[in-house]
Amino acid sequence: MGIHLKSVGDHITVFGFDIAYYGIVILAGLMMAVMEAKRTHQNVEDYNDLAIYGVIFSIIGARAYYVIFSWDMYKDDIKSIINIREGGLAIYGGVITAIVVVFIFAKIKGLSPFLLFDIGGFGLITGQMIGRWGNFFNREAFGEYTNGLFAMRLPVDAVRSSDITTKMWNHAETVKGVMYIQVHPTYLYESLWCLMVLIIMLLYRKHKKFAGEVFLIYLLGYGLGRFWIEGLRTDQLLLPKVGLPVSQLLAGTIVVISAILIIAGRKKAAALQK
Repeated sequence: MGIHLKSVGDHITVFGFDIAYYGIVILAGLMMAVMEAKRTHQNVEDYNDLAIYGVIFSIIGARAYYVIFSWDMYKDDIKSIINIREGGLAIYGGVITAIVVVFIFAKIKGLSPFLLFDIGGFGLITGQMIGRWGNFFNREAFGEYTNGLFAMRLPVDAVRSSDITTKMWNHAETVKGVMYIQVHPTYLYESLWCLMVLIIMLLYRKHKKFAGEVFLIYLLGYGLGRFWIEGLRTDQLLLPKVGLPVSQLLAGTIVVISAILIIAGRKKAAALQK
């Protein structure tokens, strides 16, 4: 009896019942968005419908983003592109796709896309906060070697050899016949960062001056954390030929654009109030 977390990361077993991990992530995000929709007296069904389309297309977008920037891994085995059980979903690909879906959905429904963004942002950050633990179960998306307070040990035979750096090998240790590397638990850093961003969003929502501002706070806050955390990881998706971390560059760009839009939006709102 009790709760057993499977190491494969696709489900957990609770009292003998298997529950899909991604299902938990989606449900948690939807619940947060629905709670905010109710608080602001909006039609909850709109968000339930949006969640269905958003989840489906965001998974496709997240996979496409990952495959595009990891093409060497898939070019000789095209069928493996649809196999997401072994990981390979890039969050930024999902977020970008979700943004496109919101604009299309709002156009069809005659709703304000920016209001949808504000509500949906709570669901996104909640899903990301919980979803990052899937990397822990899959033993992936970790950082470089560290001997810090939060250092995490991983058995070498449980991770991809391409993710192990020279520095990790130099500090590898063998315990009872099992070789371990010691790394930054970036999944934990990002999960805690997302929790902080969520709290800031909850506090900020009463002070927003224009529709879409809370979502921009999400983009700004998450982007700052992702820019830092991405620099620690050993499995970065790189721009072809240039060799720069694409998600880190994207995070930095989003931070700058979000900050500019927030400042401009608040100035415009203040001018309209005069």
